Amino acid sequence: MSLSVAIQMDPIDSIDIDGDSTFVLALEAQRRGHELFYYLPNALTFRDGQVGARGHALRVKREAGNHFELGASERRDLSSADVILMRQDPPFDMSYITATHILEHIHPKTLVVNDPGHVRNAPEKIFVTRFPDLMPPTLITSSREDILEFRREHKDIIVKPLYGNGGAGVFHIQPGDENLGALLEMFTLMYREPIIVQRYLPAVRAGDKRIILIDGKPAGATNRVPPEGEARSNMHVGGRPEPATLTAREEEICEAIGPALKEYGLIFVGIDVIGDYLTEINVTSPTGIQEINRFDGACLEAGIWDAIEARL
Repeated sequence: MSLSVAIQMDPIDSIDIDGDSTFVLALEAQRRGHELFYYLPNALTFRDGQVGARGHALRVKREAGNHFELGASERRDLSSADVILMRQDPPFDMSYITATHILEHIHPKTLVVNDPGHVRNAPEKIFVTRFPDLMPPTLITSSREDILEFRREHKDIIVKPLYGNGGAGVFHIQPGDENLGALLEMFTLMYREPIIVQRYLPAVRAGDKRIILIDGKPAGATNRVPPEGEARSNMHVGGRPEPATLTAREEEICEAIGPALKEYGLIFVGIDVIGDYLTEINVTSPTGIQEINRFDGACLEAGIWDAIEARL
């Protein structure tokens, strides 16, 4: 079965081919004989009821510095594609939300992965609140008084922007730290949205586990260990990936959220678990495929394409 696959992603020339999940998804699609079309998110267009984009036919190869070939610029009606991979990175802002609205006009006749409506309704740090028994003590608010009260109760806390990504803007406020007031003033100036505050989980020193779920089922995991002197374990800030298997608690978490992911058309999802707690459900542009593949000798992108083709 040869499919027409459109990939909505950030500039392909700047990706890390040894770490980027979209790259291996494109490689696997190409290996299966699917035709690739690549376009930038800002090329997405709605006109007279038609969804289109100006982009390029794409070929990819695992060759550093020469990992892609583009055809001539052309405009395509995206409803003619069989599959669209919505793979641009956050921030989850109005531009991102607008793209989900536009793509809904052609989904599910053209299968958009992940389902754009449910992506819009499932921002990473909010979707997890649907599973309160799985998450650490959490406060989402714009109220300074409520934040101070939360800190008095839990002492050691994490403060972060509600729609941030990649560990940006994440602060560990320890007992006795006098910077919380100034931090809240800065957040108020930078963001209109509420702030998310959580009890600090000391287990993060042993790692923040990224688990990949495919169509609601766990497919692999990697543990990301924060560098010395850093509260964040994100790869962007120096987190060290390590091989990992699932604990009984993590299996329980996956079983609890898996049916909802499958029902909502969230085929490719990455969740973050610290200790016994689910902290985020990443549905916008999950990463981690290549790290898990290297540790486990796996090919998670093949599983994702199997799930996509089964949906079709």
